Amino acid sequence: MLTTYDTDENLDLALHAGVSGFLLKVSPPEHLFAAIRSAARDDVLLDPAVTGRVVAAYRRTAPAPSPAATGVTAREEEVLRLVAHGLSNTEIAGTLSITEATVSTHINRLLAKLALRDRAQMVRHAYESGLVRPGDSPDDVPPTR
Repeated sequence: MLTTYDTDENLDLALHAGVSGFLLKVSPPEHLFAAIRSAARDDVLLDPAVTGRVVAAYRRTAPAPSPAATGVTAREEEVLRLVAHGLSNTEIAGTLSITEATVSTHINRLLAKLALRDRAQMVRHAYESGLVRPGDSPDDVPPTR
């Protein structure tokens, strides 16, 4: 697509339509030729002026890696869900029938595996990864696999 209109809406519509390239009419001729060659190879070429916006939009919408993809065990995933629901270590221990020391161990391992700083970041990660959704209840935590 070759366009004069450098708008997010235009870019979004073009990408959803499946374009092989998105260039602005102010692009130098060599970019146009490169875009044609890219389209012929079935590659995608975006105008440098819009590439940063595409990457930024992807980063805003891309989900965080799932806990399993980061080596989190099923039990650690349960603990993460319960932390995200705001339960204390004592409450998590009671819910899972484990000791508070074991809960602390799971939390420390989660922080290390997920490269998180604190419980607040754990909560954020749980929501961003889709592990927990608004409106879920701690009772929705599935048992360990």
